[in-house]
Amino acid sequence: MFSADAVRAIDRYVIEQQGVDGFELMQAAARAAFHRLVQRWPESGPILVLCGSGNNGGDGYLVAANAARHGLEVRCLSVAPADKLSGDARKAWQKAVDDGVSILALGGLDAAALDQLFSGSGLIVDAMLGTGVSGAPREPFSAMIARCNGAGVPVLAIDLPSGLNATTGAVDGEVVRADMTVTFIGLKAGLFTGHGPAVSGLVQFDALGVEQGASDSGECPIATRRDWLSTRRWLMPRPANAHKGRFGHVLIVAGDRGFGGAGLMAAEAAGRSGAGLVSLATRPEHVSAALARCPSVMVHGVIHGSELPPLLEPADVIVCGPGIGRSAWGQQMLEQVLASGKAQVLDADALNLMSSRVAIRADGRVLTPHPGEAARLLGCLVPEIEADRISAAKKLQSLYGGVVLLKGAGTVIATGDAPVDLVSGSNPGMATGGMGDVLAGVIGALYAQLGDPAQAAILGASVHLAAADRASQERGYIGLLPTDVIDALPMVFKESEE
Repeated sequence: MFSADAVRAIDRYVIEQQGVDGFELMQAAARAAFHRLVQRWPESGPILVLCGSGNNGGDGYLVAANAARHGLEVRCLSVAPADKLSGDARKAWQKAVDDGVSILALGGLDAAALDQLFSGSGLIVDAMLGTGVSGAPREPFSAMIARCNGAGVPVLAIDLPSGLNATTGAVDGEVVRADMTVTFIGLKAGLFTGHGPAVSGLVQFDALGVEQGASDSGECPIATRRDWLSTRRWLMPRPANAHKGRFGHVLIVAGDRGFGGAGLMAAEAAGRSGAGLVSLATRPEHVSAALARCPSVMVHGVIHGSELPPLLEPADVIVCGPGIGRSAWGQQMLEQVLASGKAQVLDADALNLMSSRVAIRADGRVLTPHPGEAARLLGCLVPEIEADRISAAKKLQSLYGGVVLLKGAGTVIATGDAPVDLVSGSNPGMATGGMGDVLAGVIGALYAQLGDPAQAAILGASVHLAAADRASQERGYIGLLPTDVIDALPMVFKESEE
């Protein structure tokens, strides 16, 4: 996945250094977008194409020309005056005119005429801003984006929903909420993190036949796209003579008073993710409930930090943080874990407690903050994290070392190497307390099996999302619980064995 600047540089390289005609490239993009349009909406009704002044607008005019040649009812609205068009965008406008497309100038329409235009459309094509947006869209684009979103009809975005930052996925003002986005040349990272997953709809990619040009241009991607399908091969088949000692011992240190479920969910998730042995160090009052829920977990009641070292010694990986709170008990637990030198997954209140300490780098740790915890670790505000999630994850990794997994739609994993890894996909059912505890347990188990913290984090986030998707297929998003995701884990992992 690339930044907006990198994609523009690739585009220039292909045209200027490899001799590909820019207008032919624009026509190829329009054909690809139109093909996706008729595939998805074969009987869309009247099509309204909103066109800006740059190449994105040119794509829109050519999509309209394709529609007209196929006998579809289509109109273009020139959001930017046509007399401002130049180069290939001007050629595209002329092509639409020559093919008989009805082109309306925004400046010539009053509010009533715009109401009629939008209400009479069955499908809207957004070709206003594309990757050229920087900051909040200005008028008249802002008003047209609002009308687009309020029309109540499907929206196809060309290359990028107008108003979305192609690099970061940030939104500073109005943004088109598309049902599908057809993007070209290179995948834009902003489509898959931040606000991108919420406004891009189904993302379809077409390289337009310039894959070699993208490689030869020397432009480096800023993120590698990951998902369960591409990462599950990292899990090796288990031999017939396998035994529990081969798959690691995970110790969960979690669950202060009132938060016993956090540790139990992390422990159960670790067991469901293939750990050979799972132990839980928690408050004594949680022991009975933990054994009743999950008798395969070795549960230890711990009153003081001095009792923890004997439990740390046999563990291969320690997961610390779910529900430990910020009291003296939690601080004692964290101090012992940090001092152990063992492989660690630090989550939740372990990270909140660390935010008040001097940062100490450690390469054997996986840190799994959500945006609020990331903001505390970096001493900034949550909107600053969400404004550029990739940069935030890289800053955290530079400060704390190890592997940093920044949770959220489009989870970002930073390892110190460029590019970062980005687990694409989102599931609104996961917006509930306890999902992070499950993820911490999953990563701990995979770390114990693979021995690689980066692989464990990437694979853990991927399988966690896949299990949530599987669970939501049966239960829906509303009311989805972390325990539903735990229950779905074995069936998702089974796919790696087939």
